Order: sequence, then C-alpha cells, then structure tokens
Amino acid sequence: MDGGCQKGTCPLQSCPSPAVSGIRRGNPEPWRAASLFQDAIRTLNTLQTNASYLEQVKRERGDPQTQLEAMRGFLERSGLKVEDLDQLNIIHVTGTKGKGSVCAFTERILRNFGLKTGFYSSPHLVQVRERIRINGHPISKELFSKYFWQVYNRLEETKDSEHAAMPAYFRFLTIMAFHVFLQEKVDLAVVEVGIGGAYDCTNIIRKPVVCGVSSLGIDHTSILGDTIEKIAWQKGGIFKPGVPAFTVPQADRPLEVLKEQAQRNSCPLYLCPDLDAFEKEEKPLRLGLAGDHQRSNAALALQLARMWLEQQGYLDTSEGRDPWPSPEMSLKKPPPLAPVFRPGEPMVQGLQATEWLGRNQVLHHGPLTWYIDGAHTTSSIQACVRWFRQAALNEEKPADGSEVRVLLFNVTGDRDTAALLKLLLPCQFDYAVFCPNFTEVSTVGNADQQNFNVTLENVLTRCLQNQSYWNRLMEAKVGQDPWLSPAEEVEGVGGWLKPAPLHGSLLFMPPAARPLNANSLVFPCISHALQWITQGRDPHFQAPASRGLHPHPVASSGAVLLKEAASIRVLVTGSLHLVGGVLKLLDPSLSQ
Repeated sequence: MDGGCQKGTCPLQSCPSPAVSGIRRGNPEPWRAASLFQDAIRTLNTLQTNASYLEQVKRERGDPQTQLEAMRGFLERSGLKVEDLDQLNIIHVTGTKGKGSVCAFTERILRNFGLKTGFYSSPHLVQVRERIRINGHPISKELFSKYFWQVYNRLEETKDSEHAAMPAYFRFLTIMAFHVFLQEKVDLAVVEVGIGGAYDCTNIIRKPVVCGVSSLGIDHTSILGDTIEKIAWQKGGIFKPGVPAFTVPQADRPLEVLKEQAQRNSCPLYLCPDLDAFEKEEKPLRLGLAGDHQRSNAALALQLARMWLEQQGYLDTSEGRDPWPSPEMSLKKPPPLAPVFRPGEPMVQGLQATEWLGRNQVLHHGPLTWYIDGAHTTSSIQACVRWFRQAALNEEKPADGSEVRVLLFNVTGDRDTAALLKLLLPCQFDYAVFCPNFTEVSTVGNADQQNFNVTLENVLTRCLQNQSYWNRLMEAKVGQDPWLSPAEEVEGVGGWLKPAPLHGSLLFMPPAARPLNANSLVFPCISHALQWITQGRDPHFQAPASRGLHPHPVASSGAVLLKEAASIRVLVTGSLHLVGGVLKLLDPSLSQ
C-alpha cells in the first residue's frame, strides 16, 4: 500500500493528531505520549455510529454477506487480507451468556502452556484498551496509540469516491485487534463475537482452529430475531467447514438449530460433558470465577483449549482422552458428547487463576460489600440472583441485625426491564437505586467513558421507567394496586420528573403525592448514586463534598440507615457499562 505507516516505520509519520505535531522520530516525551493516547481515544469516539450501524444491520439482515463484504473492504484498506488472519490460529466464541467468561478461561489455560496469547473481547469496563489483550493484559497506552494511528491513517489515505466511509467503532477495533495480534506475533488469538455471529464483523475469520457456543438465550432481539431458534441460527453462523465446534447443553430446539447449522457448514459439532466428568472425586476443580453457572463455561473452555492444543500439535491426540464418537454418531440428535479427558496441571491451574472483572465479583470495602455482576439477560440475571443469595443473603447477619441491602441497576438496549427486575425481587432489597451508565453528569473529562449515541435526557427517562417498573412490582408484592398507566408515568425529564439543577441536589424526585414505600431513587450519574449509597463509609470511594441534605423522604431516611448499618450489601447489575463505571470509581487504579 502506498503511503501511510508501514510495518517497521514510525506510526506517527502521517498522524493527524495535534498532539504529535512535529514529532517524527524517537519516543515522544511522556506527556506527549499521554496526549497522543487521549487524541487516539477521542478520534476513536468519533466512529461511535453504533446506533445507526445497528439499524443498518436490521435492514440488511437477510444478507449477511453484505456485512462481511463491507468488513472485508475495510480490512483490505487497512493493509490486511482475510487470508492473513489464518496465521492467528483463532479460537472463535459466541453465545448469549458466558461467552466472555469462556474466552477468559480458555485464554488463561493456554497461557499456562507458555503460549503468547491474544484476546479480543467487548465491551470494555473502564478503558477501551481492555478489549485488546496480550498475555491477559490490556495493551499499553503506547501500543494502543501506535496501532490506532497506523490503522486510522491507512483508512484515511484510502478514501475515495467509492470508499469514503470509515468503519464504525466496533469494526475499527476489530480490525485494529487483528493488526496488533499479527504484528505482536501472538501464538493464538481468542476472539469473542460482538453480537450474534452470522452478521458479526468478527465472522470475517474464515479458518479458526476451533469454535465454541456458550449458553443461548433471548437478547438483542431487534437484531438477532425474537425467538430462541432465530438467535441459535445467528450463533451457528460462525461454524466453518471442517472446523470442530463445541457447545454446552442447550434446550432441544436451539440445539437442533445449531446442529442444522453445523451440518449445513460441514462442521463437526460436539456437546461438552459436565465439568463433573473432568473432576476427581478427591480433588474437585476450583474456578477463579464464582457462581455455579461458570461450571459449564469452564467445561467448554477445557474442550476448546484441548482441541486447539491437539490441532496445533502441542498434545498427543490420543493421549489421555476417551475415543472420539464414530462418524455415525454425528448424524444423531442431539450432537454426540465430546470425549472426556483428565486435565493436566496447566489446565487445572489455568481454571483456578482465571480473572474476569465485573462477573460475579465481590469487593469488601469496610462495612460495604459490593457484589458486581454485569448480567443483562433473563437467564444471566437468574444466575446472578442465585449467586448473590448464596454469597450474601445466606451469610450470618450482624449481631444487631443492622444490615441494609441495596440494588444498583441500569439496563440498555431492547431488553425487557420489568422481567429482569421481577427476577431480582427474591433478593429482598431495602432500596433500589437507578442511574445512567455515566460516571459523572459530564463525561468530557474521560474520553474512555464517552458515548455519543445517547443523551442524558434519554437515559434518565429510561431510569425513570425502570424505577416505575420496580415501584409497581413492590406495590404488587404488598397487595396494593398500581397507581398510573405507563403512558401517564413517564413524560421525560421535562414532565413529571422535577430535577433540581445538575449542580445542585443529587436526587431526581417524583411528585410528593407519589407513594414512597417502594424505597427507590433515581440519580443522574453513577458517582451521585455511589455517594448516597456509601454515605462516606467506603474507604475506597472518595465522595465529592457534601451538597447538603436531601429533601426527599426516602433519601433522607435511607441515609440515616446507611450511616448506622453495621453491614451494607450492594448488588450492581443489569449492564456491563454500569459495572464498568462503578469499578472505575471504586478502584481508580483500573484507569491507570
């Protein structure tokens, strides 16, 4: 390719960033390197056209090749061919819930074999660099800047009348990840599908070593379809001819669809045995990720890692494994069980050492205990409730009984909020707090947290709807009638919601006449919500200066209880973006 930053040359040579004006050789000074990184993030954020892109996906849903051809064009303009991706020895993983955990388990296992690993996942929790990892760690700011400008400049230089567009945010990062992994010479790349499979831009991969499908459920219905069968068809879209694939036990109909997709693509598909089959009676496997639902994710990861090692010649294909099912078995329903094997020490240690922030994570901060899980589907919220009840509610209460339980919740996309909140009722929360995914009312100071696809008014209206659903559920729980129809309740920020100026009160209040026994509150951002929940009692959260007493009865009475409680248990769930914002505030080191 003519012009631009070629491999082995300085990536800053044609960089449009004002932060690097005049820099042409050598390493920039630290302050300039930091500025260059922030310029890269700000420029990346200009590609946040996800909302319009998803609308385009919906319109072109009948022809996934349209999506893949567009992605292929962007890839080639960046300086790579689809064939180049074959060198990455990819493990491709999709699913509705647990696919990120499967990837994390798989990557950690293979890293234990001394392999240099690449890992591409989404979304990020705190910093965008988390999406592209080498040996388990987010790439450095310097590497991010280097490869960002390489790819961005090449795409800018290849614009013409036919190719005037830049790829959208997720497409760009996917292309950038491929460049990083190739130039950093990883031994393998674990690639998590973004949404679905058949239409996802990661499906430009043509020859993965092995594929995996985690648990299926209903999610992203406006894009993937409104039935589990349609969603299963999308997930099976990553199957490739001759490439072995594994899935966990699924409901009969979606499993049948996966099998049909596998047969259509001449792909051998196998069911993963339960993790129990891999354990010795005297020595059960320990997992680094909490929750019983992680056992199926770990079982899938074991199969993916073992198959990759066999295919790449790192293990004897016959050593320590039960025989593979006969070819005739693949014609039966359900798909045949994959062989069981005894995991070696690298696999055992890999499962135990796996870390995946924001998934069934517990943080003990003085009198506050944070239970953090990015569950956002019906099935994952059910798993979250089981985990939370086991981890928190069954523990011995303080001697004086002064325990307060708080739900911090938000949801995005086209998900059924009322259904998700109903599942959370058994947790018996004293307070439910709703807020957008913004860490602050203004996110200008942190480019990693910027989202140009939503407005404060939009997300606050959604929070008020969530609060309304919760109040209705609480009213129904105590046998009272609902008060208003949904159309009457939510009229936006300028309607019945009466906010004080954003620099004033932290709390958004419904009219005084509204029943308050539901004990629910809405705040304009995560930091304001945390300030109320913590009441200055979390040593890791540096709350801003007090803005005065809250006039709202729930806020005022709740503040007293929170200040006096011996134990405060907070469940944060509903959105990975919410989880990321909370982690950023509770652990500032994640932003370094």
